Amino acid sequence: MQHRTKAALAALATAAVALALTGCSAGSSAGASSEGKAISSERCQQNKDAGKITYLSGYQYQSSASILEYIAADELGYFKDLCLDVQLKPGSGDTAQNTKLLASGQATVSAVAEQDLIQARANGIDITGISSYSNAGLDVLMTNGDITDLKQLDGQVVGHKGYVPAAVEAMMVKAGVDWDSLKLVKEGYDPSVLPRKQNGLEALTGFVSNEPNLLKAAGDDVTVWQPVDYDIPASLGAMAVNPAFAKAHPTAVEDVLRAALHAYDFCSSSDAKVKQCVGYAAKLSGATYDTAQNAKIWTTETKVVADNPTPGQPLGGVDPANVTKLVDMLHEFDIVDDSVTSDDASKWFTNEYVDAVYDGGKLVWPAP
Repeated sequence: MQHRTKAALAALATAAVALALTGCSAGSSAGASSEGKAISSERCQQNKDAGKITYLSGYQYQSSASILEYIAADELGYFKDLCLDVQLKPGSGDTAQNTKLLASGQATVSAVAEQDLIQARANGIDITGISSYSNAGLDVLMTNGDITDLKQLDGQVVGHKGYVPAAVEAMMVKAGVDWDSLKLVKEGYDPSVLPRKQNGLEALTGFVSNEPNLLKAAGDDVTVWQPVDYDIPASLGAMAVNPAFAKAHPTAVEDVLRAALHAYDFCSSSDAKVKQCVGYAAKLSGATYDTAQNAKIWTTETKVVADNPTPGQPLGGVDPANVTKLVDMLHEFDIVDDSVTSDDASKWFTNEYVDAVYDGGKLVWPAP
């Protein structure tokens, strides 16, 4: 989740320093007395044998799906309930770095989009995808109100944050935009450049849960174009694991997901619970954490998940058909080599850990 605004970067800089991978981690507020209360003694010992499990977030302690529920699972004592020793670490927003830390064993589980995992594996980085909340992604294109058809962008100025995400490019091409006619410019992290039409800007890439909410709060009306509406593949809230750890400690991987999914339900159950969970993230991040904006991030992302459930899967299940579509898209835009096949990619993801925590489509809590 790389929702990086100038305000967010400044607000979370202190947390990034204080809670870097080589520094201290967040700790649970739950008492030691809760240890093992939601698990059998045999399984508890198996999870204890796994030792310390390092969770690495996608971007700091932003209240995104794949981040906030892990913070909440720690604070609410769910990890302790399952005899898991989980250490929270804030990611920098550099997905490539997260994949390398996972592969090296410096992180155990981390938020990694399905597309990014395929790219990592294509480059020889050994990680395994174990969960995803939706085939809808967070990348979007925003336009000013006078754009009612994406083809109107032909010849116009389109802003981005370093590159146009593949899903956004695929959406525009599918909508009939003359890609070669666009004037692509790198913009900063201030979305107000769009309504001000700075440098003739008519469109700007962003994240569905971030910039649109910031602009709405400022009274600016923009149109948000989502790739999922054009049947473009992506993922939301996807998680990956170090494969050697997963092979050695399968119950621990299952129960990390179990605790996170249990916390996801808790944090999504009411406005009061949203506020409570965002408060946990604010406590880790410091006084400058924007709780109102982060609450909007969480509610927006969980609504995207609810509106776009993964076909044929419970919450957290990976859709094999989506993996195939992602490979095709990555080939189309020359992001991965054609030698990487959908059969290859299908082996880089597994639903065995998610399947193990459900019974008849219902999350099993307490654990067996």
